Amino acid sequence: LYVPTSTPSGDYWGGHRLGANLFAESLVCLDARTGERQWHFQAVHHGVWDYDFNAAPNLITINVDGREIDAVAEVSKQGFTYVFDRVTGEPVWPIEERPVDTETDVPGEVLYPTQPFPTKPPPFSGQGVSLDDANDLTPEIHALAVEEMKEFRLGPLFTPPSLHGTLMRPGAQGGADWGGAAFDPQTGLLYVRTNEDTTPNQVCRNQGADPNVDVEYSNNCPRGSYAIMFRNRPGAAEPARSRLGPIPLIKPPYAWLVAIDLNAGEIAWKVPFGEGSRIMRNHPLLRGVQLPARLGTRGNPGPLVTGGGLVLLGGGAPYLYAFDKATGEEIWRGATPHRTSANPMTYRARSGRQFVVIATGAGPDAALVAFALPPA
Repeated sequence: LYVPTSTPSGDYWGGHRLGANLFAESLVCLDARTGERQWHFQAVHHGVWDYDFNAAPNLITINVDGREIDAVAEVSKQGFTYVFDRVTGEPVWPIEERPVDTETDVPGEVLYPTQPFPTKPPPFSGQGVSLDDANDLTPEIHALAVEEMKEFRLGPLFTPPSLHGTLMRPGAQGGADWGGAAFDPQTGLLYVRTNEDTTPNQVCRNQGADPNVDVEYSNNCPRGSYAIMFRNRPGAAEPARSRLGPIPLIKPPYAWLVAIDLNAGEIAWKVPFGEGSRIMRNHPLLRGVQLPARLGTRGNPGPLVTGGGLVLLGGGAPYLYAFDKATGEEIWRGATPHRTSANPMTYRARSGRQFVVIATGAGPDAALVAFALPPA
């Protein structure tokens, strides 16, 4: 039994839980018969970035340097793919402990001095933020993005949260999110959809502003993700407003579909996924601008790969897409009444007809939408 675990407490302060915080943000292998721990790997020490393992791992068989390995692969919010021998827990490729920035202005916080970095495969998502990443769709947007980014602490992956606010990339939804990845045993390719965006990461003194959290500091701050996610709800801080509105601070594309060759530990291909939200494309700052066809559509769900040569993926737009699994070329899309909101699945009915089903919408608009393949 392979169990991915979460952050040990609310984001983004750990002054009340100093140390590595084992077994948080870890992949833990248990004997399913007894519950006894067989092995574990911690991907984030003393996590304060919301980089929990929130996707199910993939059980795979790969061939590396002529050796067949029964492995387990876990994709992560920070854009890494961790691959282990699923019996022994040994990494298929070395994972290095590297020094990271530990300078913090948050009272009581003590960051861990190193973090694990897989040497292979390469990251499938952008990591860290600098002014070179500022959105440049127009000169005006670029100037506004640079101005706002200068208000935050910027830096590489694992730059600490701060009292003034840190811009974190990947953001709290990844990288990869709960939709996880799909593995093709025919080719050894692992398919993952990745979000490309930033999350503002500010820590402030709680002082009762967050009554459900009994800690000295929380992220319920104007530049904290809590205020943005729960805007206009009781107890939420008033979020700082961006003059860019729904336009991200960084350059597009904002989502990719990535194929990772797990026999070689390399990226096989990557293509931008989705046109981008209509709200963003229709924003006044972009009026009259010739935009890329695929700005990228962020979302949580993951892909489905088929034996017939397709990768199916939805999430973030009212479409189910089909891509050629060898090249990433879009070969079909089907409209849905609302945004797709889950991983697709497929089944064959008693009649022999093959169907693909995906969940769409939320609340009263939630529905399952089925697409039927032509009769064989």
